[in-house]
Amino acid sequence: MNLTLYVWRQKNRDAPGEMVRYPAEDINPDASFLEMLDVVNERLIEKGEEPISFDSDCREGICGTCSMVINGQAHGPIPGVTVCQLHMRYFEDGSTIYIEPWRAKPFPVIRDLVVDRAALDEVIAAGGYVTANCGSAPEANSLPVSKENADRSFDAATCIGCGACVAACPNGSAMLFTAAKLAHLHELPQGQAERQRRTKNMVDAMDLAGFGNCTNHYECEAACPKQISVDTIARMNREYLRARWSYRDEG
Repeated sequence: MNLTLYVWRQKNRDAPGEMVRYPAEDINPDASFLEMLDVVNERLIEKGEEPISFDSDCREGICGTCSMVINGQAHGPIPGVTVCQLHMRYFEDGSTIYIEPWRAKPFPVIRDLVVDRAALDEVIAAGGYVTANCGSAPEANSLPVSKENADRSFDAATCIGCGACVAACPNGSAMLFTAAKLAHLHELPQGQAERQRRTKNMVDAMDLAGFGNCTNHYECEAACPKQISVDTIARMNREYLRARWSYRDEG
């Protein structure tokens, strides 16, 4: 199949960027989107041109690094998949495809389609962990957990931290990401001891990083490759109110 690509090219975060047209010819329909870009880059290198910079690692939908906006949609037009799981057979022969990086203030462009997502790491560093020494792995049935709590925790834990929720949100909000990271700990016994402190610290870190607020557009849920529900945001908001009340005397 033959395609026309318009790719965002930008040398660094301070340089101006622009959309550049590239032909993608004789592409195997069974190739993934990243494999298609690999082919385009090989041909650019053969011509002595600068290849397109983009992030990738596992190419199995696990790591979340293959982040890009395809035809205006984070991770492309197919719901529930990352870019590396998107295959060219989903596009029509002769299509024109526009490829851009994540567009959010906390995600400055490093080069081309690569953005700096360290702001998400700052949210995790503020409390996305358990500090209690739990020792070695306990026997599976020694800590009873209801199926409802376990299901909610596992669903939230599928978040791969790709940032699609931020890129899709008109406000550049990271509330779905933060809520998922809180929920997967809060639903389990090991997360209870630091529950309120964790909630306050992570939400405050999210705001400090420059992410916007949620105004219920639901774009985050639609763009999430793991289809995490916005219900986690509602639970986080309730948790945050309780945490702020508990720490009200600390300002």
